[in-house]
Amino acid sequence: MTITIERATLQTPKARPAARGRLEGKVAIVVGGGQTPGDTIGNGRATAILFAREGARVLVVDRDRRSAEETEGMILSEGGVCRATRADATNEDDCRSVAEKCVAEFGQIDVLHNNVGIGSADNTVEELSEEAWDRIYDVNAKSVFLACKHCIPAMRAARSGVILNVSSIASVCASQVSAHLTAYKSSKAAINALTQGLAIANASYGIRVNAILPGLMNTPMAIESIADRLQIDKAVLVRARDAMVPLGAKMGTAWDVAHAALFLASEEAKFITGALLPVDGGQSSRIG
Repeated sequence: MTITIERATLQTPKARPAARGRLEGKVAIVVGGGQTPGDTIGNGRATAILFAREGARVLVVDRDRRSAEETEGMILSEGGVCRATRADATNEDDCRSVAEKCVAEFGQIDVLHNNVGIGSADNTVEELSEEAWDRIYDVNAKSVFLACKHCIPAMRAARSGVILNVSSIASVCASQVSAHLTAYKSSKAAINALTQGLAIANASYGIRVNAILPGLMNTPMAIESIADRLQIDKAVLVRARDAMVPLGAKMGTAWDVAHAALFLASEEAKFITGALLPVDGGQSSRIG
């Protein structure tokens, strides 16, 4: 597929650092590798691009086929190897199919990066609907369970692999808005617990399992989605969120999450498993 230079330039770093081949020969599945439309780049897309730049062959998975294919096009335009596929991460048949497609196309699964999540319609306990609770848990927690369930057998057979689950510092931190994040906060905490359980259960197979806990990030899902829901100007929202970050009074970007994922996926992190890594500019240090 073709991609405009303007689009690719907008969503990639101005100065691309030289790749070091830290994932050379590896195959990575990025679940949630498309993104919400917006002015910046999302966590999943940035991670897929960075993995490819570092030598991985990447299978980009998203429920929005067009968005997944856009990520694929960006990677191919840089000379990387990528395939895009549509799948609903909350559907077991789709998750089974993703694992099977990856093995059929690339012969192996070395890295599974779970990057889907929502918080829409969340609320206080007394105001939260059962339907919203179930939907948030399905997308945030069930998706991780299903992807791991169907990718781990290939990793166990190879006696190696890396699983990365994108959680949130909301899972470990309280804030003024925590009361309105009932399902989001608790579902992300469930991801942390699942991560640690999987790390112990699969250590003897050479599989490492870690979670990334992003803080306030300047991504389309955070800015465009929230600004639209609250009916406020995006610039106002960005300034308010920037002011909440201890490190430099500025939100992180999807590239910060992507670089954390690259480190955890690489051999540089070969003795790290069961870790919950904050990528938050110091926000979670405010506990207590």
